[in-house]
Amino acid sequence: MNIFKNRNSRKTILLGIIVIFISTAIFWVINNIQYKKYLKIVNNKVDSIINKVIQKYPDITEDEILDIVKGDDVSTNSVLSKYGYTLDISYIKALGEQIETNKKQNIILIITFGTVTLGIYLIYVIIQEKKIAQINEYIRQINNKNYILKIEENDNGELSKLRNELYKTTVLLKETAEISEKEKENLSTAIADISHQLKTPLTSIRIMLDNIQDNPDMEKAVRDDFIQDISKQIDWISSLVISLLKIAKFDAGTIKMENKEINAKKLIDTVISNLAIIIELKNIEVITNIDEKATFVADYKWQQEALTNILKNAIEHSKENAKIYITAENTSLFLKIIIKDEGSGIDKEDLKYIFQRFYKTKNSNENSIGIGLPLAKAIIEQSNGYIKIESKVGKGTSFEIKYLK
Repeated sequence: MNIFKNRNSRKTILLGIIVIFISTAIFWVINNIQYKKYLKIVNNKVDSIINKVIQKYPDITEDEILDIVKGDDVSTNSVLSKYGYTLDISYIKALGEQIETNKKQNIILIITFGTVTLGIYLIYVIIQEKKIAQINEYIRQINNKNYILKIEENDNGELSKLRNELYKTTVLLKETAEISEKEKENLSTAIADISHQLKTPLTSIRIMLDNIQDNPDMEKAVRDDFIQDISKQIDWISSLVISLLKIAKFDAGTIKMENKEINAKKLIDTVISNLAIIIELKNIEVITNIDEKATFVADYKWQQEALTNILKNAIEHSKENAKIYITAENTSLFLKIIIKDEGSGIDKEDLKYIFQRFYKTKNSNENSIGIGLPLAKAIIEQSNGYIKIESKVGKGTSFEIKYLK
C-alpha cells in the first residue's frame, strides 16, 4: 500500500506543506516588524542626539556624524564625548539580537512542529488506509460468500462505525445464507420424501393394472379386489397431494386467514364429529372439559384442520376402548387446549422429529403420510399460537396448544 498513490493523501500532504510554509512566512513577517521597530527606536535615539549636537555645535564635520550613525558603541561615544554626550544603546542592540535569535528559533520550532504534525498525520493516514484496505477485503470476502466474522476494534470513529455496521450486515447475511442452505436441504429432502411416498403406491398401481391387462380371463372377484386397491392408492395419492398443496401455501405465505372470534367448544365438537366414524370403529371414548365461554380469534376452517389432524393422530395411536381427553381453558393471556391420549406413546428419540414433514414413528399407521402434524403446527403458529408435545412410552401423548390473545 502506497499512500502517495492515494489522491486524498497527496492533497493532505500538500496542504500540510502549504500550512507550514504560510506559518513560517507569518512568523518571519512578525519578526521583521519587531526588528524594524527596534531599528526605529535606535535611529530615533541617534537622530535626537545628532540634532542636539548640530544645533549646539554647527561646526561638527560630516565624517563625525557618519561615525555616530554607522559606528559601533565605542566609535559613536568617542565622537559624542567631544561634545559632552554619551549614547548607551547596548540594551537596544541586545534586544535586537534577542529578536534575531527568537526569529531563528521560531522558524526552527515551526518547521519541527510542522514536520512532527505532518508525520503524525501521515501515520494516521497510513493506519486509516490499512483499515480501509481491511474493510475492502472484508467486503470482497462477503461478495465471495465467505462470511467471516472478525471485527476486533471497538474504538470510536466513522470507520469503526462502518465496521460495526458491516459486522451486523455480515451476521444477517450469514444467517440468511444458513437459512437458505437449510431450506435447500429441506426442499431436497422433501422432494426425495415425496418421490418415495409416490413411488410405492404408483408401483403398486402399475403392477395391479398390468395383472388386469395380462389376464383378461381373471375372475371378477379378483379383478374387483385389484380395482378397489387401485382406488385406495389413488385416494391416498390425492390426500398426499392435497396436504402438500396446503403446507406449500403456508411456506409461500399465500394463505389469507379470515380471523374471527371462535367459540372453543363449538370448534372442538365439530372436530370430534368429523372423526366420529373412526372413533366408533375403535370404540374410543372422547372425554371433554371445555369452558363454554372460552373464545379466541383465528380462522375457523384452518383451526378445524389443525385440531382434526392432532385428534386423528391421537386416535390412530390409541388402542381400542381407550380414552382421549380434551380440555380447553380460557385465561386473560391465552386460550389453552390440551389433547391427551392413552396410546403407545412416542420414543424420546422420535419426539424431536415429530413435527418434521414425512417423519413417521415406529408405531405410525402404514397409511400415514407424515404431514398432518407439521401442517397442524404451521396453521397454529400462523394463528399467533404455538404447540408443544409431551409423551411417555406406554402411557400416552399430550399436545398442548396455546392461542395468544
